[in-house]
Amino acid sequence: MKTLTGIAILFLTIFNLHVQGETFSVYQDTIPISGNTYVTSSNEDISISDKGIVGWKSEQTKLSLYFKTDKTGLLTLAIKGNAPSGSSKIKVSVKGKTFNLTIKKTEVSSVYPLGSIHLTETGYVKIDFQGISRKGESFPQLEEILINGEAAGGTINCVKNFSPYWGRRGPSVHMSYELPQEDVQYFYNEVTVPKGEDVMHSYFMAAGFGEGYFGMQVNSETERRILFSVWSPFDTDDPASIPEEKRIIKMRQGKDVKIGEFGNEGSGGQSYLIYPWKGGNTYKFLAEVKPDGHNNTIYTAYFYAPEDNKWRLIASFKRPQTNTWYVRPHSFLENFNPEQGYITRMVYFDNQWARTTKGKWIELTKATFTCDATGSAGVRKDFAGGVKEEKFYLQNCGFFNESTTPRSTFERPAKGKMPQIDLKALEQL
Repeated sequence: MKTLTGIAILFLTIFNLHVQGETFSVYQDTIPISGNTYVTSSNEDISISDKGIVGWKSEQTKLSLYFKTDKTGLLTLAIKGNAPSGSSKIKVSVKGKTFNLTIKKTEVSSVYPLGSIHLTETGYVKIDFQGISRKGESFPQLEEILINGEAAGGTINCVKNFSPYWGRRGPSVHMSYELPQEDVQYFYNEVTVPKGEDVMHSYFMAAGFGEGYFGMQVNSETERRILFSVWSPFDTDDPASIPEEKRIIKMRQGKDVKIGEFGNEGSGGQSYLIYPWKGGNTYKFLAEVKPDGHNNTIYTAYFYAPEDNKWRLIASFKRPQTNTWYVRPHSFLENFNPEQGYITRMVYFDNQWARTTKGKWIELTKATFTCDATGSAGVRKDFAGGVKEEKFYLQNCGFFNESTTPRSTFERPAKGKMPQIDLKALEQL
């Protein structure tokens, strides 16, 4: 293939594409490797960066790229890439069809035709890559998949012109509960993560409020946490920059609970209990928000595990320059590791109650489903929520085809199971 000047490349992009000695019509769309690919099986230290695949040397490694189409019919595929350390042969598999391809070392990246498949249904398409043989230190640098044909003629959902980091993490999903028209002091929620859905690096947030959140996480193969955080009124991602008068102050600390600060997504006070919660068990969360009458608000979190059969204090924080009761009770589900965005997870939330400042418990049965910017931008469509088994549920990641329309409202059946909690005893913890 002749080396092309910048002007020639631009000309061919507009009119046609000269690829390995053949001429093809312009491809209708491209799928970047960086934001849409995962290491789905590997025995080596390999990662996906903004520039593509890093450290791909083993024939045992499998990489998987995902995109969604709303059209059926013929889908023609090509790959753009280069083999800077030496020519490589790779295997590309999609919808039961396998293509073997040799990618050569060239001065600039080239486009290599793969072939065509026929899509009989709309939804997510998965393309797998595996190395067969290589002459250089590593397998090739792949940049993007190019697609053409009838199945490429509609809307293509993939991570493009969007942060690869957030796109690969996948969409976060939320359920916001409808409060009564009274001041609320406490919010109660019950959380069940089904067995097998307790995926690594998931946050099953149970009791959110206007200024923070409270829930449980899977942090590693050996560690799980109950996490409670309150944002500072000073807007920053750097906790060290918060003025002293706007810092979150610890008021109470539960047994074995660690207290610190957090940053990067707002900043403030954070507490967590390392606790081996289990998939399939139901856990109870109680959060209290109460102004102290001096332009501060006190936030307190309690956790109940069936394994212990008792309530535990996580922490109590004072937020300065704040005067509010409980607002915006909500739950969310997120994956906080971009390497895990190809795995589905889900959670049930049930038996929500609010306790007013007058001491009345009110059951909350109505909620609204939303998703974050990753879902709203349409780069990912694998998000869902609603009512299932008479409980609210949230589900995300894994490239399932069904999506729930954001801002949809749902109502679960009332159960009348008012929380039986000695609140005075909790104050003594």
